[in-house]
Amino acid sequence: MEIPVDVLLVEFGAVVLGLAIVARLARRFGLPVLPVYLLAGLAFGEGGLVELGAAVDFIEVGAQIGVIMMLLMLGLEFSAHELIDCVRRSTGSGAVDLVLNFPPGLVAGLLLGFDPIVAVLLGGVTYISSSGVFAKLVADLDRFNNGETRVVLTMLVIEDLAMVLYLPVVTAVLIGGSPGRIAVTIAVSLAAVAAIMTVEYFYGERINTLILSDSREAMLLTLLGATLVFAGLAERIHLSAAVGAFLVGVFLSGDVVSHARDLLLPLRHLFAASFFVFFGLQVDPGLIPAVAGIAAALAAVTALTKVGAGWFAARRLDGQARFRAGAALVARGEFSIVIAELGVAREPDLGAFAAAYVILLAVVGGFLYHFDSALTGLFRRRPSRG
Repeated sequence: MEIPVDVLLVEFGAVVLGLAIVARLARRFGLPVLPVYLLAGLAFGEGGLVELGAAVDFIEVGAQIGVIMMLLMLGLEFSAHELIDCVRRSTGSGAVDLVLNFPPGLVAGLLLGFDPIVAVLLGGVTYISSSGVFAKLVADLDRFNNGETRVVLTMLVIEDLAMVLYLPVVTAVLIGGSPGRIAVTIAVSLAAVAAIMTVEYFYGERINTLILSDSREAMLLTLLGATLVFAGLAERIHLSAAVGAFLVGVFLSGDVVSHARDLLLPLRHLFAASFFVFFGLQVDPGLIPAVAGIAAALAAVTALTKVGAGWFAARRLDGQARFRAGAALVARGEFSIVIAELGVAREPDLGAFAAAYVILLAVVGGFLYHFDSALTGLFRRRPSRG
């Protein structure tokens, strides 16, 4: 049945205005806005307070673009040179992060009775920290120049690079097929990543000069169109649109990056909000109470393991900075939801579990990072004697 345009506009406009209100409230009380968007989606979805009708399909398209925009903006923060340098210098810290934070989700998934591939997805959910929450916290508290900020950014880059390998593998396994077909899909995906990184490393500057334009309109259309096309092609070869968008961001460099941030940030805010709302729409709030206790227990365990990973990574800094580094990694957010969304069709409880888990840790992580000075008395480095 064709949906009347007026109904679609009214519903979508009401959703956007509602998000504006909750964003203002979240900022007023110093809360991360991403879990608030998730809660809004739960309220408007099946089993929520008010069920949307006409706007759902429109929000779904916006949600897909939202993932692409979030990963594109994250990729803008790094060049291929920086990524390679990060991996070279911080492999040990990245390995500690992986060992501490992937197994809890994997084990929890198996104990919950999820099939092995869904348990592997839950391992990814617990492993990956939220770049979006961290970026917002740093901006709100003006901690760009803090010693631990670069340490945390390096850890986040390593996690995102791990996702570049992880997402094609789990996507290929979820699609199914013979072992040979899965192996070919993975090989093609990884070869595509290697080719893109190589081209950017050697020819990126030359190509970026062709992208620059004196017309803001032309440059916006070029950046957005190229990103969507590349993300679609990446999805076609099972690399995932999210990883494709991240690699586009990495590919851009020089003056193009500053222009891209300025032009694309408003779009990122709008479509990222759509993504979190749409994820919430897919989750029946009635399923959350059944998994909330286990999600809280897993959140407690993985909050501690993230603080431990950050503490280790920032080992050259003082005690308070080391604690802040760990606290900054506690929040899970956009990528955890992206990973969980892959398995919702196979295991509906995964959506409810991930929603509860992300909401808890986004709030707890924000609290720890905001109020670190009141929590680090035991961790301050004592002055050396003699």
